[in-house]
Amino acid sequence: MRGRTVVGALLLGFVLVATGVIWRRSHGVARARETTRLEQQRAALEAQRAKLEGDIRDATSRGRLGRIAEERLGMRVPADSQVILLPVPNAKP
Repeated sequence: MRGRTVVGALLLGFVLVATGVIWRRSHGVARARETTRLEQQRAALEAQRAKLEGDIRDATSRGRLGRIAEERLGMRVPADSQVILLPVPNAKP
């Protein structure tokens, strides 16, 4: 092999290796950006989930449901004199 051929091959090898390193780094930076974006999205979704769970808890609370039953359905808690206790029938085998 001649000197020029060796130098040319070394330069070509260096350019190929440098191109590979640059591509790998740019690919890694893109993946890091995507990971950061997904983590932020996950945090936002978790916050939204916690808010929705709180809304469900508030909407299904006894106080809220009792008020809705009184207002919309005309229901009310009976007075003690209106409560009738029925005896439990004996079970026959």
